[in-house]
Amino acid sequence: MKLGDYWRMAWDQLKRRKVVTAMCAMGIAIGSASIIVALAFGESVTHYTQQQMSYYLKADEMTVVSGTNRGPGPTRQIDESEDVSVYAITEAKLDLIRGLPHVLAAASYRNVGYHWFQIDGTKRGQLELIATELDTLQALGMEFQQGEAADIDNAIILNYGAAYGLVDEESLQQSSSSNVMMPDLYSNSIAYPVYQKQILLQIDIPGRDNADPLEIPVRVIGVLKEPEGAMPYMVYNSKQGYISPELGLRISEELANLTTDENSGGQPSYEINEIKVKAEDAEYIPQLEQWIGQLRLTAYSNLDQIKQMEGEFAIVRILLGGAGLFVLLIASLSIVVAMTMSTYQRRRQIGIMKVLGANLRQIRNMFIVESTLLGLLGGLVGVLLSYWVIWGINILIVQLSDSPPGGSNPEVLFISLWIIPIGLMFAALTGIFSGIYPALKAAKTDALTAIKRE
Repeated sequence: MKLGDYWRMAWDQLKRRKVVTAMCAMGIAIGSASIIVALAFGESVTHYTQQQMSYYLKADEMTVVSGTNRGPGPTRQIDESEDVSVYAITEAKLDLIRGLPHVLAAASYRNVGYHWFQIDGTKRGQLELIATELDTLQALGMEFQQGEAADIDNAIILNYGAAYGLVDEESLQQSSSSNVMMPDLYSNSIAYPVYQKQILLQIDIPGRDNADPLEIPVRVIGVLKEPEGAMPYMVYNSKQGYISPELGLRISEELANLTTDENSGGQPSYEINEIKVKAEDAEYIPQLEQWIGQLRLTAYSNLDQIKQMEGEFAIVRILLGGAGLFVLLIASLSIVVAMTMSTYQRRRQIGIMKVLGANLRQIRNMFIVESTLLGLLGGLVGVLLSYWVIWGINILIVQLSDSPPGGSNPEVLFISLWIIPIGLMFAALTGIFSGIYPALKAAKTDALTAIKRE
């Protein structure tokens, strides 16, 4: 017999036993759908987590801090009598780090503090002021939505969240002069146009609470793009403004002049808090950490945390996939029972086929093709069922969760195209292996005895 003959015979048998076929196919459908949903869940969570890690846990970046700062990096034992200044971050060490092999960029970060700023004379907001080399922002993975870095005096680059949550001067004055609660700077989900505008930084003077703030006019030469994969509320609540080290030094000197007394030298404290290092690839990070450690600095990266999270998600995938395989195992037992009963009911047919010249291989193939077709039918139904389940879960998640500010509800779970063939393969294999025992039993049927009994 040809392969087409096997498929036609198998299809005729499945149509005759509609109830049994439907029950077996539904068992396989549930099992294959469980595997598809499990793989889709693992793929969706992994995809989402990798997006989050790509923003918050970049594998090819590292942070360098003072050698006395133990932080999340390796601990360092320092003798009390030792000169701790040798562990400080200096411009000379920064230049050495920039010259190390496989370093794409290294930027110094000086924290100038959280300050108010005013724009258009009527709007106010807050941001964290950071002094760094502006031309390194793109090299460190930041993309511009508007503008670009430029060597301009009194320039500032704002991140995406800094344009959100601006409030009116009138509202702030009312809240400060009465018992009215201060406006929420993070609730407004509409971005205020800030590009190419002049903003007025209002720096509070330390130790002089009642004094007017130091006002520094700067122009917004760039706005950074919203990072992909980051949760909206995290983006909107993260407000940074990047200025050049020269402007940061000038602010520090002016503050020192305003706070100094006759006995003070007026020298500003303007130290590098940390260095951000971008490597050519994540594989070079461990070697760079060793080299930077020799400069008596502490370097740490996210490699260990990323590997740990990847291992945890692999376990989740295995557990979810195992649950689907267990359901398929139960479904395969129902196929074995159904096909064995079919063998008993079709003894006369098998006997006649043997008398007409059908050999053992043809009898076995007939039953295996039938069980395979049953598995494929169940697999196709399982694919449709898995899409309905994923669709239902997405709707449930959207209804139970709050809508992100200013954004649409994204698809949380999804089924990648490569998962569908895997689900069908497991369904077909379940049918094949479930049909082996009934096929062997059918092949052993004695033709004359089967015909006489019928």
